[in-house]
Amino acid sequence: MLVLLPPSEGKAASGRGAPLKPESLSLPGLAGAREAVLTELVDLCTGDEDKAREVLGLSEGLRGEVAKNAELRTAGARPAGEVYTGVLYDALDLSSLDAAAKRRAAASLLVFSGLWGAVRVTDRIPSYRCSMGVKLPGLGALNAHWRAAMASVLPEAAGTGLVLDLRSAAYAAAWRPKGEVAARTATVRVLHAPTRKVVSHFNKATKGRIVRSLLTSGAAPADPAGLVEALRDLGYEVEAAAPARAGTPWALDVLVDEVH
Repeated sequence: MLVLLPPSEGKAASGRGAPLKPESLSLPGLAGAREAVLTELVDLCTGDEDKAREVLGLSEGLRGEVAKNAELRTAGARPAGEVYTGVLYDALDLSSLDAAAKRRAAASLLVFSGLWGAVRVTDRIPSYRCSMGVKLPGLGALNAHWRAAMASVLPEAAGTGLVLDLRSAAYAAAWRPKGEVAARTATVRVLHAPTRKVVSHFNKATKGRIVRSLLTSGAAPADPAGLVEALRDLGYEVEAAAPARAGTPWALDVLVDEVH
């Protein structure tokens, strides 16, 4: 099983250990595309600070994020699973998993990123600020920049099993499963059960809990139908039907009563 996650806007501070080693990151096929983004982002943020804030969409209060980006090559790195914070990652709570669940997380979780493309939660990265919606002056829109590299690398990373896609729209645009990979891909919406309306904050928390439940239970569904069964066994209320068109991802609705 491969689980595709969005990153978080908020990130923990960089570590005090060794700096980034780009060659150590997973998915080495993305190395060239990563270096291109890293180089332009560092150059942008070591130059005109106001221009960098405008390009990155940062408010005055986030001016410090520009200086953080300028030091990406020398800042201490830490596991990506510790760098990403926020609602989904709080609910997932990787640090509290037992050893077996942590091994499953290391093997199955892939976090998408405007800067790195995609990383494993064990990959050591510095804290940064660069969303997939950014348009860098030289490279242009990052989701478009990543598409070619992702198209050649991600199908192999997906293997032959289930792909659980929990990404937000901006990150999903960087790679969309196609063909037989799409046929074994499932996306998830979180709906308020009484109203059938999509929830916002609780959407992220529920997705984090779903991933945690799968990791801690050891469930290993091989395909979307198996995922539906596994989630129901874990106590989730799930509505789903096989797609009408071949080569199309399954769309799962998880129903919740709480919307906070």
